Amino acid sequence: MLKKYILLSLLVGLAFGANEEEAPKEDHLAIATMMFYDGKYDKARGELKLVAKSQPDFDKEKYYTTAAMVELRSSNYAQAIDLFHKAIEATKNKTFLPPPEVEEKPKYLFKVFTKEEPKKVEKKIPFDAKKVKQDKLDSLYIYLSQAYYQNKNYLGTISALDNAGEKGVESASLFTLRAECYWKLENHDGALNALSRGLNHFPSDDTLLKQRFYYFAELKLYQAAIDAAKQYINVAKGSKANEYITLAQMLLGANQKEQALTILEEAKSKYPSEPKISMLLGHLYLKQGMPHTTAHLFEEASHYDSKYKKEASEMYRRANDFPHALYLNSQIGDEVEKLKQKVAIFIARGEFEFIIGLRDALERYAMLDDDNIAYALAYSYYMIKDYDAAEELFKQINDSELFSKATLIRKNIEKCKDSSLECI
Repeated sequence: MLKKYILLSLLVGLAFGANEEEAPKEDHLAIATMMFYDGKYDKARGELKLVAKSQPDFDKEKYYTTAAMVELRSSNYAQAIDLFHKAIEATKNKTFLPPPEVEEKPKYLFKVFTKEEPKKVEKKIPFDAKKVKQDKLDSLYIYLSQAYYQNKNYLGTISALDNAGEKGVESASLFTLRAECYWKLENHDGALNALSRGLNHFPSDDTLLKQRFYYFAELKLYQAAIDAAKQYINVAKGSKANEYITLAQMLLGANQKEQALTILEEAKSKYPSEPKISMLLGHLYLKQGMPHTTAHLFEEASHYDSKYKKEASEMYRRANDFPHALYLNSQIGDEVEKLKQKVAIFIARGEFEFIIGLRDALERYAMLDDDNIAYALAYSYYMIKDYDAAEELFKQINDSELFSKATLIRKNIEKCKDSSLECI
């Protein structure tokens, strides 16, 4: 009985003693940090407002860093910039201390029946307060550059990156960002120098090489652009054929036809099964008055992509190789396109009876609603002297230019009906 009384008295004393002590204070800065990492930025702001800044243990560096990150992630870039500057200043003035050593707890409660494991000797890296401070400053400058860039302050972005020490040069993307900022400021030399600096650190980075190619092209430095493009093509991942196409199109856009032709011929020898190269090369030869070469290239492209059958057939028609044009036309999958092109081929050959033979198919696909097709069919009737059928179709044409042509033919039809001698 006495023992129970003593135990009860002890428990009550402990309970009352605990109540007399102060309740532990809430660490609002730690809670704000947790809210930030959870993506709850409004709650983080609320906790930051409760932080007692007048207390001697107030951590300015941690406070302003957390506040700045909250605003950066909330896209409030002007506020983030101001807070990052305060965080940088606080970090410069802060004394960084080594973390408290944690005493290792024994692995076993009882050692009587346990065999003690040999202790591993771990090599401890000495705490370097200067390095810790510099790492934090470098990180803050990187985040500051992001805020400046989003706020369209490109000089600020460059300055922050240059102040970021090792972190400011640790990836090629940071040099492309510098270059882009210089370019937006119309400082083209600065942009190219930034890319050159980046290539000194990352000589095989395809992004830096590609950006340099585009800048040279924009500045109309075409030979430099070609050299840069070839360097890029040598290291590019994925389909390098597309890079040749991009380079050729850039040169064509700048009216550098001879250089474009050289690039495309080189691409064709390396990627013979790439249809876009054959098509682009074909168009270039067409501009030089070489339809047969163009037709051959288009047909090559159609072997690897059937959507080019129509262009290949059309090019053989223009080259007056009608049998081959019809052969390729027969392989077109789209019936409407096939019929439309077949009409053009028969017109070119003067085979008007064949066009009339297509009338049922043309009506089936409602193609006579197209004034051009209706005119071609009417003209075919006129040429075989079926004047009534021709007039019926000519009357249905609405297009003003075609209607004018049809009117002249109808006048000629009247002459033909009155006297075959008058028929032209």
